[in-house]
Amino acid sequence: MKPADYDAWYDSPRGLWIGNTEYQMMADMLTFPSEGRVLDVGCGTGWFTRRLALQPGLHVTGLDLDPNFLAFARSRDAGSTYLQGDALTLPFADNSFDSVFSIAALCFTADWHKAVSEIIRVTRGRFAIGLFNRYSLLWLAKGRHGGSGAYRGAHWLSPAEFRDSVSDLPVGNIRWRSAIYLPFGSATARVVEHLLPGCLPWGGFMVLSGEKKQLQHGDLVS
Repeated sequence: MKPADYDAWYDSPRGLWIGNTEYQMMADMLTFPSEGRVLDVGCGTGWFTRRLALQPGLHVTGLDLDPNFLAFARSRDAGSTYLQGDALTLPFADNSFDSVFSIAALCFTADWHKAVSEIIRVTRGRFAIGLFNRYSLLWLAKGRHGGSGAYRGAHWLSPAEFRDSVSDLPVGNIRWRSAIYLPFGSATARVVEHLLPGCLPWGGFMVLSGEKKQLQHGDLVS
């Protein structure tokens, strides 16, 4: 898919609803600082990156493997930094960012669990990661048999697998929510979405957030 076509999908009624839902859910759980450095892992065309960059006091960096998507992102957002890099080996030192987030990108990596650990490595504060839920109507519509459309090749997780992915990592204050219960995006679906609590385990999009635990002097490293 061409970057312009991918980005234009967010201007459609369904795309805008899904994009706004994912962004707001991530922002609510991440609780951005009033100023500081934020990293978007798997930024694609920068739709979420440039939206976050509108907040004063934040310097946002978007990272992606695809040079064409990055070129499009730079053409739309001159104020942020866009870098080519792999989510499995983030090109940053430990604790480089105040916050790190990734929206529906790690499910397209070769090792999503390693990518999660990389996100936690480079943050010194909070993180929020959004992935696709195997126990959802979205999976039934778009995820089966290798996936279709933009979901082709995506890895879908159960809520339990997603939560367990950080059990051996130095994080605390873990929160989990899901959204996009009725993925067809009709007016009725959008109304129903607001009435359903985020704790239900059947939303097509899941977000896991938490806070990095900094090692103190004398702590053991396993």
